[in-house]
Amino acid sequence: MVNKMTLCNENLTNFFESLHKEEWREVRLGEVGKVITGKTPSQNNPQDWGDSMLFITPTDYKNYCKYASDSARKISNEGVDRFSRIVLPPNSVLVTCIGSDMGKVAINKVQAITNQQINAIIPNNMINYNFLYYSLVDMYPILRIFGTDGTAVPILNKNDFESLTISLPPLPIQNQIAEILSSFDDKIDLLHRQNQTLESLALTLFRHHFIENPNCNEWEKTTLENICLKIQSGGTPSTKQHSYYGGNINWYSTKELNDNFLFKSIQQITDEGLNNSSAKLFPKDSVIIAIYASPTVGRLGILTQESAFNQAACGLVVDETKSSKEFVFLFLKNERENLNLLASGSAQQNLNVEKIKNYPLLLPDKETLDYFQIQAKGFFDKISHNAKEILALEQMRDLVLSKIFNEKMEVRSE
Repeated sequence: MVNKMTLCNENLTNFFESLHKEEWREVRLGEVGKVITGKTPSQNNPQDWGDSMLFITPTDYKNYCKYASDSARKISNEGVDRFSRIVLPPNSVLVTCIGSDMGKVAINKVQAITNQQINAIIPNNMINYNFLYYSLVDMYPILRIFGTDGTAVPILNKNDFESLTISLPPLPIQNQIAEILSSFDDKIDLLHRQNQTLESLALTLFRHHFIENPNCNEWEKTTLENICLKIQSGGTPSTKQHSYYGGNINWYSTKELNDNFLFKSIQQITDEGLNNSSAKLFPKDSVIIAIYASPTVGRLGILTQESAFNQAACGLVVDETKSSKEFVFLFLKNERENLNLLASGSAQQNLNVEKIKNYPLLLPDKETLDYFQIQAKGFFDKISHNAKEILALEQMRDLVLSKIFNEKMEVRSE
């Protein structure tokens, strides 16, 4: 493991100078491993589905950082036997090669099978599998070009994928690069796992105090509107007006909501865009909930600064004299299944602002709420701290990765 001293500026400078890029050579992906395109079991063979082996699809990538360790669906032993020729060993590198999902990369930690929308590389002894992973992560902008080639559902087939080239240094340098970049991702993965544990503990705490409490039937029956100062949906500035975008106002879409603290949006808007649309500014500590369409309905976020969001989300500004952002966040998270049932009862499977405003709850007495708040705040503060550290590590990792692969160099070809 690379220690913290390795990541200081002086050592990074020495690291970059030791890369000897004049020794790097251009190779095709097909030269550094066996490329396997996955396959989906036939509807005629339902017995192929089970719980023996991961079946990875592009949809699963939303749950991955670097490593693929689980999947929504799995293959039975019979299915594994039927698809034995495409079973991937651990530490294969998996790349999504279709449409809007094009270019996402993961490493499987256990044996797996993928569907036909993923090309996987089983690395040979020419290449470090972690180095291959980071090379393909760096290729994301190139792979995205294939995803926007104008066809209805663009696909990067196996032959074209094998023909893509990467720059390959000698193996000792590959190992060095893989080690320093993996040190970032290992720390990021640890912090993510810590947060998952903290989130689980916070929800357990909520259920203990408010769901399993024998006195809950004595609490006041109310609605979300009565414990909030404001509940409103967002809006989207016209994408035809370039002057509406590229400003300094965070503007979130629902795909950025993942039960997380929201620090910086993918897109930002200008004051002009805000003032000429239905987008609205919501203050720090507002709770944001996705209200449109599966699979995002019910996903949550907490603003860490004044921000806006699109019309597929609803913002709740909590009245701190009656409740707290932690209570409302965990209440909505605990109610997700019911909220999805409420949404599925509508024609478009959406929630709306009125349904959120009128959503019923039992408001605990102040003593119970205050006692919960003291404990819950500790969990949320630690989750926020970890999330900030994750963001800083990701930014540093991406900077180092870009400098490794994109700084001008002379590359030999054979």
